[in-house]
Amino acid sequence: MNSSIAVIGAGAWGTALAILLARAGREVTLWARDAGRAAAMRERRENPRLPGMVLPPGLEVTAAMPEAGILLLTVPMQHLRGILPRLPGTGALVLGCKGLEAKTLLLPPELAAPRPCAVLTGPNFAHELAAGLPAAAVLAAREAGMRAALIAALHTPSLRLYGSADVIGAALGGAAKNVIAIAAGAVMGAGLGENARAALITRGLAEIARLAAALGGRAETVSGLSGLGDLLLTCTGASSRNFSLGFAMGRGERLEDILAGRSAVTEGVATAPALAARARALGVDMPITQAVTRLLSGEMDIPRTLAALMSRDLKDE
Repeated sequence: MNSSIAVIGAGAWGTALAILLARAGREVTLWARDAGRAAAMRERRENPRLPGMVLPPGLEVTAAMPEAGILLLTVPMQHLRGILPRLPGTGALVLGCKGLEAKTLLLPPELAAPRPCAVLTGPNFAHELAAGLPAAAVLAAREAGMRAALIAALHTPSLRLYGSADVIGAALGGAAKNVIAIAAGAVMGAGLGENARAALITRGLAEIARLAAALGGRAETVSGLSGLGDLLLTCTGASSRNFSLGFAMGRGERLEDILAGRSAVTEGVATAPALAARARALGVDMPITQAVTRLLSGEMDIPRTLAALMSRDLKDE
């Protein structure tokens, strides 16, 4: 496998990965959709979305779609369909975007099919990754040889990669945790306490595991870095865009106002209704996901959402 790497998407996450890999001595190109933005990053050696992090000298930034042995996609999930046809036909495809496509309800590897692909996911904040702080993630690919080659190419001294053959389970964990994080933020913003957040995280993990099994993934995948690990980070870390959005809503702010003040995408907003719809189609019970969907649509407020969750039928765990 050609070890050159093209990171497709120059948001905070893509830039952090590009910095990390270039600093580790890899041949890396970072693709930005906007030519003016790419030129500014080349000149200033910094991305405003990741302030304080200098782009290493060997990291190339371009607005021309690059060719490389590894294509690492970090674009927002709702832009993935438009990017896929523009990619070169060669190069191993690694999906680092998290969510479901709103119209089709597809996860990233389902949208990329039939092209073979891997999924890179886990509990990682971009600014910590770029700073070289220790982190771990999952590299999921069905074919063992592809998985081993990608892990060898993408691991660094500060980023440890664990392999998995469960591409669907890994992708689902990365998508669904954003929805549960909105709920966790709303709980804390409304002052409902740590007990409520702990219960919500635990029950959120259970409903993600149910859907993973229904989609043909493994429920145990959700107990690893791509599920529980990512869930803990996004439900407790103040740097989480999804948690902070839920927190603001819990304090009474309107969704439209919160989103208007942001330049970065908060993936859970589009993912929640798509995830709820996919679960309904499969007959999978996901009460927290459904509650977040109603909260985001304005159908229910925080007190009514909490009352609905607490009044569900009593049952064994």
